[in-house]
Amino acid sequence: MKKTANATESPLPDAGTVRPGGRTARTREAVRQATLAELAEKGFPGLTVEGVATRSGVHKTTVYRRWRSPAALAADALGLAEADPWPLPDTGSLAEDLESLAAQVVEGFTDPLTGPVTRALVAAAAQTPEAALALRSYLTTRHRQAAAVVHRAVARGELPAATDAEELVRATVAPLYYRLCITTEPVSPQDTARAVTAALAAARAGAFSR
Repeated sequence: MKKTANATESPLPDAGTVRPGGRTARTREAVRQATLAELAEKGFPGLTVEGVATRSGVHKTTVYRRWRSPAALAADALGLAEADPWPLPDTGSLAEDLESLAAQVVEGFTDPLTGPVTRALVAAAAQTPEAALALRSYLTTRHRQAAAVVHRAVARGELPAATDAEELVRATVAPLYYRLCITTEPVSPQDTARAVTAALAAARAGAFSR
């Protein structure tokens, strides 16, 4: 994920920030960074405990003891990312905020640096229950955080008071994930704008009322 002020729900964790803490925290961060690097280079099929141990400089026995498998490594990277700070757009317009979020989803999959990792993590979730649960938890947290832009819009009178904010966020990004992950079609700015327009029209009609 690019470090932008309106980064959104790409599954890719931010890299390069060492968390405060002792030896355990430093070990986990080193393994996390090595996991992301291995995923970027080799994809999920090429992710191994041995490769992560070598890249991280953490003894293989330690990595096996704490993470057990490639799926556990991928799941842990997602779990750490879930707790990362996540700034949201605040343009004063719900349509613009949602377009910003939607554009970041697309960028997370298509950026030359972050895209391979994002796709690898989605592939891991498709193949292993452990990574699937981690990805679901990650995205649920991101949807909950993104709901803030909808709550602000409700307060401004742009939407009905009973609007389910998280469902509106899901409806906005769902068509993009379909193109990115299922049909593997290119996604244009017109596609993101269309997704936002359709989701907003449904919300204003009360389709996402609780």
